[in-house]
Amino acid sequence: MKTDRQEERVTINKEFDSFDQFIQEYVTNISRTGAFIKTDTPLPIGTEVNLRFSVIMDDIETIEGIGKVVRVDTNPPGMGVVFLKLASYSEKLIQKLLIQHGKL
Repeated sequence: MKTDRQEERVTINKEFDSFDQFIQEYVTNISRTGAFIKTDTPLPIGTEVNLRFSVIMDDIETIEGIGKVVRVDTNPPGMGVVFLKLASYSEKLIQKLLIQHGKL
């Protein structure tokens, strides 16, 4: 059965004091293509999410885009999110952050 109704995206919006805090407290694994987001209440697989993370580096920086939940885990609890679309600045920022932290 086909439906004309589209599901709304869930917004994930969080602020962090530093990129290290962002990685340690919220995102345990991040790459250019996606991230594992720690949460006790993961969203169902297939859910599209609006992503907006503010991190403090030299200045306040914002990573934003659209992602999709592709896996849910219980140990540790959380969800794997693939990036569907990132703002071009956010792509460059993630690449810069990964290089700084030896992940690229």
